[in-house]
Amino acid sequence: MHLPETTLASVLLVGATSGLFASPAFSSAATSPPTQGDLVAVRAHKLHVSPGKVLEDATLLIRAGVIVQVGNDLEVPEGARLIEGDVVCAGFMDPWGSLGMNAAATVDMATNAATSAIDGVDPYLHPWYRNRALAAGVTAVRVQAGMVSARGGVGAMLSTAPADDLEGMILLKDSNAAAGLGLSSRGNPPDVFARISAVDKLVGDINKGREYSITWAKYAHDLEAWNKTIAEAEAKLEKDFKKAKKDRDKEIAEAKEKDKEFKEEKYKEDKRPKLPKLDAEDAVMARVASGEMPLVVTIHRAAEMRELLKGTAKFKRLRLVIAGGTEAEAVADQLVARSIPVIVRPAPLGANRPDEYSGHNLALAGRLADAGVRVLLGSSGGGSSDLPLLATLAIGHGLDRDKALAALTTEVARTFDLSGELGSLRPGRRADLLVLDGEPLLPTTTVRYVLCAGRVLISPDSRD
Repeated sequence: MHLPETTLASVLLVGATSGLFASPAFSSAATSPPTQGDLVAVRAHKLHVSPGKVLEDATLLIRAGVIVQVGNDLEVPEGARLIEGDVVCAGFMDPWGSLGMNAAATVDMATNAATSAIDGVDPYLHPWYRNRALAAGVTAVRVQAGMVSARGGVGAMLSTAPADDLEGMILLKDSNAAAGLGLSSRGNPPDVFARISAVDKLVGDINKGREYSITWAKYAHDLEAWNKTIAEAEAKLEKDFKKAKKDRDKEIAEAKEKDKEFKEEKYKEDKRPKLPKLDAEDAVMARVASGEMPLVVTIHRAAEMRELLKGTAKFKRLRLVIAGGTEAEAVADQLVARSIPVIVRPAPLGANRPDEYSGHNLALAGRLADAGVRVLLGSSGGGSSDLPLLATLAIGHGLDRDKALAALTTEVARTFDLSGELGSLRPGRRADLLVLDGEPLLPTTTVRYVLCAGRVLISPDSRD
């Protein structure tokens, strides 16, 4: 279910983290204090390096859009822009959004495994919505085409910062593959047999991907062996050339002397291995089967989740991510055992909700987290600017505050292979961060500054 983008005043919801972490500094020994370049210094009474790890009275230094030092006793280099605030944390990330995507691509039901979300992204779309998302503290969003399609193709992680071109928006162009199971189409849910059959079809596609990668690996091995054989044969021919020519001349002379036809001995070369047939969809599923990128499956019912977990158990490298997961509590133990995260949208739903949402409960995120499941919070395309509001609803229904912050930062970065760039405030990370006048995700907290790659995009002077 997707709600329209809505305005959200620059209020960050949900509360103070517990288990504070104090350390004299988080800095790289190899990194010296910056003295030149595009410098920004951010000073705060509390700096959330990551959820549950807090430095007090700390300074963060940014050079050319990258965090270079974080610590308690850092000097602000001459010429650096100084920003001060009460609290600093990493920018929020929407792992299940649509901001920046063309509407037609988002609702396309004809997408396949190879459809690229990037093809549906427009850097000039939604400037007002993008500004609202930034004002709410959302600095990145994962998008995909065909959000309710059986195969949503390859998703992408985008920056919400304004960009002059598509490349300027892309944080990761192939963040995941996507699929949808048991989703209502035009208000009509598929019957139980169709739903289970769809699960089996997805498992079959993953298996085809694995076989595809095996076929190409065998081809590469056989081609290498063939090239080696040919090289050895050519080397031998070159080495024996003079003797072979002398023997050939002798055979020609003997044949002429005996008035017989000379028959040239034909060189028979080993047949070159046949190039396998290229298939873009199988190639994507091969990457999924090998664990090269995660597979986000939008799925809600417990019966289908059990079938999916059972069918994919043989793929040891597969990295499943559940989106929606309305009845995921029923399979929480299996999700924990396989470290499968669940993206939850804790939004109130009306009486006319789709059939797969019949068991929707705002307490789901908290219950899954209490069971040990990795939880992410996403907007489901309903409006990334509402992400802090969704987080506060989840907290109000039992989700731990630190886990709520992680669900918008570190867990998103971890799930989509961006931990080395986003989600925490450590040296070497991209400087996407928020400066707040209170603890992250508290109803009374306001976002004062938003920085993306070190650029100040939201400030007290820039607000409407």
